[in-house]
Amino acid sequence: MGYTITPEFVAEHNESHLPTVKQDHDALGERLEKRGISIADITEKASRFQVAVPSWGVGTGGTRFARFPNVGEPRNIFEKMNDCGVINQLVRCTGKVSPHFPWDKVEDAGELKQHADNLGLGFDGVNSNTFQDQANQEHSYKYGSLSHTNKATREQAIAHNVECIELGQKLGSNALTVWLADGSNFPGQQHFQHSLERYLDSMKAIYAALPGDWTMSIEHKMFEPAFYSTVMQDWGTNILCAMELGEKAKSLVDLGHHAPNVNIEMIVSRLIQFKKLAGFHFNDSKYGDDDLDSGSIHPYQQFLIFNELVDAEYRKQEGFNPSYMLDQSHNVTDPVESLMNSAIEVQRSYVQALLVNRETLYGYQESNDALMASNTLKEAFNTDVSSILVMARTNNGGAVAPIQAFRDSQYRSKVAVERPSTGQSGSGIV
Repeated sequence: MGYTITPEFVAEHNESHLPTVKQDHDALGERLEKRGISIADITEKASRFQVAVPSWGVGTGGTRFARFPNVGEPRNIFEKMNDCGVINQLVRCTGKVSPHFPWDKVEDAGELKQHADNLGLGFDGVNSNTFQDQANQEHSYKYGSLSHTNKATREQAIAHNVECIELGQKLGSNALTVWLADGSNFPGQQHFQHSLERYLDSMKAIYAALPGDWTMSIEHKMFEPAFYSTVMQDWGTNILCAMELGEKAKSLVDLGHHAPNVNIEMIVSRLIQFKKLAGFHFNDSKYGDDDLDSGSIHPYQQFLIFNELVDAEYRKQEGFNPSYMLDQSHNVTDPVESLMNSAIEVQRSYVQALLVNRETLYGYQESNDALMASNTLKEAFNTDVSSILVMARTNNGGAVAPIQAFRDSQYRSKVAVERPSTGQSGSGIV
């Protein structure tokens, strides 16, 4: 199975830190108690929080200009799973992996499932790929896939998505994520309505293939690779198509797939209200779809998004059951370290949102006290919950300091011996 970090190493690494961790946790508990908050309850909820990691995320990403490979990069899905297992071993909130086909396609799905089981991992939603041409592919997606003007190309794209469902069933998944790269680069290149009609017809065929307990996550993106228009360009078109397709179709929110300054937290609230929130691809951005580490640029926005999610959880909103996943591209950092860091930051936003006094906030909202409503959120956001995150991790067998433990284990240099460079990306991405 390759080199792994042992539980004994993690325990030894934690030993000297644990007394200080408990002191910090107890001190925070005293402060929270004055606000009527039980730190034991918050820590228990933090211990149950999960965010999936993408199989492609453990490979080094890149830009349209260059990719700078890391040593010891995973060369196939089995090695990707090993890296994902190390991430979960240290942070203990990433127990599922989201695979991408055909990048992760194997001849024996049962063997892959067994490998995941041995690592203590499960599978999140499966992702289809009709934004690249694959080897021996009969019809090109250069001018589209599910919305292509050529029926045979559309049927090829439909068949691929159906195959993804079949592979996902063998892995124990119960969701399909469809991201559409179709669009146009010139005015007049594409008939807007006809392209969306073709897309919906194709999606209806895929929807019909969904098993009874499956959901379909529809992902939208404002631009790229098409730069004049995209068929599935925003959350409005997304939710309309999800409503057209049926109850099992829902809208996926990728934080980088929105126009600048869009109020994403309000979009989240609207999707929750109409029972159409599939879940999230967490990342961060400065300029566009940058796929930066979660919380690295806009941590308050991430908190505000979780404020809406925790509010729905608090009110026991009907149909609320979103899935959470990281979706990032790491060009200058070690992907394992970035994914660990991001998982912790997403978990941090969740815990901070749990600290919001809901009834107090509702009171300020009803009385139109804008300043105190805002300050109620700020009080939760400004609370350092690091000791809660550490206690949640260690209670589950994780590391006090995951990145330091990863570095001290020398995992990267050790797997580099097992994984000689092929000169190509094993992740599937650029």
